[in-house]
Amino acid sequence: MHTSIEFPNIGIHLENVGKTVTVFGFDFAYYGIVIGIGMLAGIGMAMMEAKRTGQNQEDYLDLAIFAIIFGIIGARLYYVIFAWDMYKDDLLEIFNTRHGGLAIYGGVIAAVITVFVVAKVKKLPVARLLDTAVLGLVTGQMIGRWGNFFNREAFGDYTDGPLAMRLPLDAVRSSDVTEKIREHMDVVDGVSYIQVHPTFLYESLWCLMVLVLLLLYRTHKKFEGEIFLLYLAGYGAGRFWIEGLRTDQLWIPGTEIPVSQVLAGVLVVVSAVWIVCGRKGLVPKKKQKKTG
Repeated sequence: MHTSIEFPNIGIHLENVGKTVTVFGFDFAYYGIVIGIGMLAGIGMAMMEAKRTGQNQEDYLDLAIFAIIFGIIGARLYYVIFAWDMYKDDLLEIFNTRHGGLAIYGGVIAAVITVFVVAKVKKLPVARLLDTAVLGLVTGQMIGRWGNFFNREAFGDYTDGPLAMRLPLDAVRSSDVTEKIREHMDVVDGVSYIQVHPTFLYESLWCLMVLVLLLLYRTHKKFEGEIFLLYLAGYGAGRFWIEGLRTDQLWIPGTEIPVSQVLAGVLVVVSAVWIVCGRKGLVPKKKQKKTG
C-alpha cells in the first residue's frame, strides 16, 4: 500500500503518512490515538466551563467516563446497523474498530441519554449539564475527525477545488470510490491516484466555527439548554451539507436516502424552532438548583 497524502492545489505533499505507530513492539492506530486526544481535550473543555460557571468539576469527570464508554458503543452500533451488509457475514468484525466505523450521531445520541441518566442519579439540572458538556463534545469532534485523515476515509466525491485531497487508490476502501472519482483518476509511475473532497477536514473546520460561536454566545443565552440546542442546529447545518458530499454514506434501509443527512436536517429545524420559542418565553422553564 502506498502511503502518500497530498493537497496539490495548496502545495502540501506528505510522502509517508502511516496508519499506526509501534511502541515497545505494540502497534497503535493513529485513528485511536487521535480519538483519544479529542476525548481528553473535550473533557478539559467541559471542566473549564464547569469551573467558570461555578459547577462541580468532578460531576463532569464522572459524566465523561460514562459518556465516553456509552458514546463509543452508540457510535459503533449506529454504524453497524446502517452498514449491516458489511458485517452480517463476519460478526466478529463488529468489534474491530481499528479501521474506523464510528458514526458520530450514534455517539451523540448515546451520550445525551447518558447525560439524562447521570442528571437523574446525581439530581442535577439536565439542561445545564448539556450546555456545559456540549462544549467538550464539539471540541472532541473537531479533533477526532483527524482520525479519518490517517485512515483515508470519510472523503467526498471528485473535486479540483482549493482543498482537494489526493490519495493512492490502493490506500482507500474500494467501496468508497465512485465512478466519477475513477473517471478523474491519474496514474503516475504505475500508481493510481484519486482526488477527492477532504470532508473530514471540512467537518473539523466547521466544528471549530461552531465551538467559537458557542463560546462567544454562552454569556448571552436566555435559557438553560440553549447552548446545546445551538450546537444541534449549527453542527447539523454543516453536517447536512457535508454528508451530501461523502461517498461512504449510511442509507436508510431500503432507500438511497442518507440517514445522517436526514437526521441532521430534522435536528436543525427542531432546534431552531425550540430556540426561538425558548427566547420568546414559550417553553416552560423548570426551576434550576444551584450546583457548587
